[in-house]
Amino acid sequence: MQKKAISCFEQLANEKKGQPQKAALFSVSFFVSLNYLRKSPQKFCAVTKGGVFRWVGEAFGTRLGFLAIWLQWIQTTIWFPTVLTFAAVSIAFIGPNQSWDSALAANSHYVLVIVLLVYWLATLLNLRGMSTSGVITKWGGLLGTVVPAALLVLMGMVYWAMGNTIDISMQPGDFIPDLSKFSNIVLAASIFLFYAGMEMSAVHVKDVRDPGRDYPRAIAIAALLTVCIFVFGTLAIGFIIPSKDINLVQSLLVAFDRLFAYFEVPWLGNVLAVFLAFGVLAQVVAWVGGPSKGLLQVGKAGYLPGALQRTNRHGVQVGILVLQGCIVTLLSILFVVLPSVQSAYQIISQLTVILYLIMYILMFAAAIYLRYREPHTPRAFRVPGGNFGMWVVAGLGLLSSLLALVFSFIPPSQIPVGSPAVYVGILVTGVIVFVGIPLLVYAMRKPTWADPIARAEFEPFGWEKNKRS
Repeated sequence: MQKKAISCFEQLANEKKGQPQKAALFSVSFFVSLNYLRKSPQKFCAVTKGGVFRWVGEAFGTRLGFLAIWLQWIQTTIWFPTVLTFAAVSIAFIGPNQSWDSALAANSHYVLVIVLLVYWLATLLNLRGMSTSGVITKWGGLLGTVVPAALLVLMGMVYWAMGNTIDISMQPGDFIPDLSKFSNIVLAASIFLFYAGMEMSAVHVKDVRDPGRDYPRAIAIAALLTVCIFVFGTLAIGFIIPSKDINLVQSLLVAFDRLFAYFEVPWLGNVLAVFLAFGVLAQVVAWVGGPSKGLLQVGKAGYLPGALQRTNRHGVQVGILVLQGCIVTLLSILFVVLPSVQSAYQIISQLTVILYLIMYILMFAAAIYLRYREPHTPRAFRVPGGNFGMWVVAGLGLLSSLLALVFSFIPPSQIPVGSPAVYVGILVTGVIVFVGIPLLVYAMRKPTWADPIARAEFEPFGWEKNKRS
């Protein structure tokens, strides 16, 4: 359930850029005000096959439903180069010399090669079916996320408890974000993605024994673990690296090296770099094939051409994975075109955030609309408080997403992104292209695209049933 949030473990440095302790508080405040709300609306729609396509399509029709599930898939595709950047940095830090390691990690051509090698390796593993990728995902999740997260938090807290000088202020007033500075609000928008993805678990609500009781408990546990990893991990890195020296893609590895050196086990730095690189591979293996399965499911119902519905003997969606790989390859070229690895990382991350926020806006709006249009539809879980409760939950989520969407187009002052015009131009172009493609595909769809068996498995929308009656 919390895989997406924990898979962003490598992006902790983004939260600490500028003032670590205040970024940590941003993590909590935005998680509570946005991500908890993100997880809610889908649980209030009837749970049937199709995921976000079903939830949005039930309210606004299949055109926007297809756009929503496309955005859910494409944002993951765009996310791959950013998470694989961390894999490249981890591999670079396996070396014995930190200065040389840092220089290699900052080399855009090196990063490009590693990103493409790891991504296409993960794709090949997925094409072999779930039995191969499942083992890698299981052990990679443990060694590449759980163990490093626990070590980072533990060592950071022990380092502070032993009375060492730390590089941030721990005064209570320093934990209150300075919202008078517009750059702080802009930076906050860039960390929204780190808490995204839990909504995908909502499709399993109907399988829970007592969803009204057990599902909220599971979400609460996942939320607590996610916040703890980000907040305490953020502080741990801030303890040992001055804010002016924080780098989006290297600081986590540098922090581990310094902490291991302090505890006189420097050799563990190389071991951990291997664990982190393996963890990224496992995450990518899981996410290369995961979200695209939902798109394939909808596509076979008549929304994707036959070439993108093609599967191999293992039932893996070959057509979509090849298209996905081509997009990742093209986006990865930004690492060479843009002025630095860090600027490319930020722009690609921000494009991912924008596309995901558009999907969330559709989802929240659908939740509110359906509460009024279908108030008596049986649901596995309902927002308490009637219409007022729905407006509080989904309304705040909708407002937060809209504000974050606007701020996402503004270059953050804390992160060097090159020319502001180029930064905004790339984001606007990316949004136009990746939102326009599904709308064009939908407009061009043909009856021959539909697989009769797959189409029959889709329960009709409520508005389709009403037309027939």
